[in-house]
Amino acid sequence: MKINDLRLAHARFGHCILHLAVAMFLIRFLSAHAFSLSAHNGFELSDPLVPRAEIFHGGPPRDGIPAIDDPGFVESAKVNYLSDQDRVLGIVRDGLAKAYPVKILNYHEIVNDEINGEPVVITYCPLCGTGIAFSAVAAGKARSFGVSGLLYNSDVLLYDRQTESLWSQILGQAISGPLKGERLQRIALAHTSWLDWRNRHGETLVLSRDTGYRRDYTRDPYAGYEKTEEILFPVKTISRRYHPKEHVIGLEIDGRYKAYPFAELARGPATVADTFAGHRIRIVFDARHRTGKVVDAGGHEIPSIMAYWFAWIAFHPDTEVYRPAD
Repeated sequence: MKINDLRLAHARFGHCILHLAVAMFLIRFLSAHAFSLSAHNGFELSDPLVPRAEIFHGGPPRDGIPAIDDPGFVESAKVNYLSDQDRVLGIVRDGLAKAYPVKILNYHEIVNDEINGEPVVITYCPLCGTGIAFSAVAAGKARSFGVSGLLYNSDVLLYDRQTESLWSQILGQAISGPLKGERLQRIALAHTSWLDWRNRHGETLVLSRDTGYRRDYTRDPYAGYEKTEEILFPVKTISRRYHPKEHVIGLEIDGRYKAYPFAELARGPATVADTFAGHRIRIVFDARHRTGKVVDAGGHEIPSIMAYWFAWIAFHPDTEVYRPAD
């Protein structure tokens, strides 16, 4: 074989090796990308606001926990599926009161609703004990939301169906996708007993069990969870200052955070005056119905979050904590 032929054969062999290496790299890259999408239920997480490694698959696939998109309601007087002690999330907008039973939300976590023409989304995370209502308008457009099947700090990540951006429930913020960084406007919401809500709002409407899904709403899939110290998924910050499932009223004002544990509120009067972030506020606590709210100096309710202690501290490790004076 001539020298030139050897050189040509060597060059062709080199090109083959190069093409093979490129092909192997592309296969590995695409396989890793496909695995990443699969591991995150098909959501793109190229540059999230929170550490990607701290976003966990919760078990169900995307929409494996189905949101309620066409909610029906029952008049209070006709409700026969709630006991006085059953927990509800209650909201009042423009004089219209609605209640969303937790025993239904345990199976759906999201209700896309409309109140007097205003799009709202009612969210509930059973793992964190957090019921939060938001205006469903983001970036100037009405959105509908689903359950991603992913968790951050053990809290549900919602996604909007229009852009597939992922939203942290407790942060109220999109952490990935085209709307990354956008925030949802929180709406005041009560987390209380059916008896309490019914007594306060006798004409309330109540979310119907006719959701379009076959679920046994009499069975609590999280029975016993609230009493255990077990946290089912990793969280960034852990504090043993209180029982992990101690209920707190969490408040944010001007980027500062404060927790009002039920255990501390129970030691004082039903109404506590406080000054936080330069604002005079009052915390109204109802030990009987295990609920409370925060109002400003003018008596207007400030949206707050009722949550398990572990969830609040995981998101807000620098939180202040209320303790009554000894």
